[in-house]
Amino acid sequence: MIETFNLASGDKARLPQGFMFGTYEEAAAGTGCTAIILPEGATGAVAVRGGAPATRETDLLDPINMVEVLHSVVLSGGSAFGLDAASGVMRWLEEQQIGLKFAGQCIPIVSAACIFDLPVGDPTVRPDAEWGYRAAANARHRISTGNVGAGTGATVGKMLGAELAMKAGQGAASLSVGELVITAVAVANAIGNIYSGQRSRMVAGVRDPERPLSILDPYQALFTQAMAEMPEKESPLLTEGEAAAARANTTISCLMTNAQLNKAQATRVASMAHDGYARSIEPVHTANDGDTVFVMASNQVQANPDLVGILAARVMEAAIINAALDAEGAYGLPASRDLLEK
Repeated sequence: MIETFNLASGDKARLPQGFMFGTYEEAAAGTGCTAIILPEGATGAVAVRGGAPATRETDLLDPINMVEVLHSVVLSGGSAFGLDAASGVMRWLEEQQIGLKFAGQCIPIVSAACIFDLPVGDPTVRPDAEWGYRAAANARHRISTGNVGAGTGATVGKMLGAELAMKAGQGAASLSVGELVITAVAVANAIGNIYSGQRSRMVAGVRDPERPLSILDPYQALFTQAMAEMPEKESPLLTEGEAAAARANTTISCLMTNAQLNKAQATRVASMAHDGYARSIEPVHTANDGDTVFVMASNQVQANPDLVGILAARVMEAAIINAALDAEGAYGLPASRDLLEK
């Protein structure tokens, strides 16, 4: 008998047993952080496909390296400054005695990745250790989406500059089949557009300068910009200001599952989950993106790793779309819900 695949998005997304999820943000500053606390004995892995990542403790997750477990992943705004939030999560975990027990000490293993959201809100205010501590202390067995946590200052569609971008945020989706649960949380901060329905509809992205509540095809936007600049310069395609906006990108995400996976298998699942990026974001994985997928497996349910990877791509695609759909317009930028074309 074929099991029914149950796919849910947004705050209806289901966390696998034992995972905890917390956020802290300051809306006026336009940034925040998200802490995911893993159950004891969980496996961690990562796959980085963007050319400009801002990450912490990713080498440790390589299958050739010694540590087999992971205790938390932190997603944050604030560019590289925001990596400091992971220190606060470590402090909270140590207080709970969650971590590796070594030489009489408790050492939490915390990986992290950040988006570049400094042009939004107040660039002098960034997530720090105190924010990370608060996010961890807020952790519960439920997910929040929209303009929260690391998604507070997230934007998409920046190929023609920040003024024609759109607001995105933090999205989530989960898929279950039998006892197997796979859940993705994604912070969409892409240079490109967000698509849904097998690329049949643009959900959010670069706005038409002539119709600011309509979306341009990303290649039309690039072609228009290139043609406008050709008489004056052969390259680059973007002006200095627009190039700065083009560097303000990265989609970061966490994939959580109760499947039994070792580090090598989890790494393969993380790589396959990037297919969800390619299905929902165009363009993606550019030199100025820091696109990163973490995988955390609690090792409770036997499952074929290839099946987990195939489903991971599907649920990641849904989480990225949800990051656009659940966002609200802010900081002078409209969100998907504000568009004229539905």
